[in-house]
Amino acid sequence: MVRIAVIGAGAIGGTLAAWLAQSHNVTVCARSPLDDLEVETPEGLIRATPLILTDPAAASEVDWVLCTTKTYDCAGAAAWLPGLMGPSTRLAVIQNGVEQRDRFPQVPAQRTVPVIIDLPVERNAPGRIVQRRNGTIHVPEGDAGEAFVALFADSSIDAQTTPDFVTAAWRKLAINCSGIVSALTMRPAEVANDAPVAEVMRALVRECIAVGRAEGADLKDGLADKVVEWTKRAHPQSVNSLHADFAAGRLTEVDARNMVIVRLGAKHGIDAPMNRALASLLSAASTRN
Repeated sequence: MVRIAVIGAGAIGGTLAAWLAQSHNVTVCARSPLDDLEVETPEGLIRATPLILTDPAAASEVDWVLCTTKTYDCAGAAAWLPGLMGPSTRLAVIQNGVEQRDRFPQVPAQRTVPVIIDLPVERNAPGRIVQRRNGTIHVPEGDAGEAFVALFADSSIDAQTTPDFVTAAWRKLAINCSGIVSALTMRPAEVANDAPVAEVMRALVRECIAVGRAEGADLKDGLADKVVEWTKRAHPQSVNSLHADFAAGRLTEVDARNMVIVRLGAKHGIDAPMNRALASLLSAASTRN
């Protein structure tokens, strides 16, 4: 049985831990104690009682570490690594943005697997999560990627390797960057049905496309329209993580979801004024909160 440690007990971490615990030995590394995990999935309720650790000093070596924390909490996640990482342990970085490979330089690159996940989930309470639909996972091709995909063989999550991870990561970022409109309007996915808002979403995605192409991604012009349509087809009350964090007065991942487009665009001489403007507004509103 594969030994897996999931760092982070939020919506993504809790859902992955619950599914993986159905067939693997799972430990959840969390800030606060939990009794168990319950996830309302499209296929019914699943429960799990993984080992819960709250002290990095209590961690022991595992085969896989899955980091599912927010991007701004990488330092906190890194505190768990000395106890969890052995000579052959692999680290999967399951976070937003396109810079997963750079966030844990203390782990050898050949043992780090960047992960793109599309899994609409919401945490209602500690250990209590709603999974809106069966999700997808993409990782780079190779031995490590194939080993990671195998972890999910007994779950409903469709995990696959991809020969073009750069494109997959930037396509996900195109979806994520548009989600800032929900945070600023405090409306769930149904906000995409407002024509003026939909046009703002398209402008955000077009900037992402331009910068992503400069970074080597193969992104089509029609992606901007597709992102709007995908959002319209989502559950109307679906709340993305940027919206949820802002509404709760928490730190947000606006840097990894929007400002990264501005930063990497500047490297290529590409301006991204819409992402910069909306990210600045959200940051200012977050500071007030």
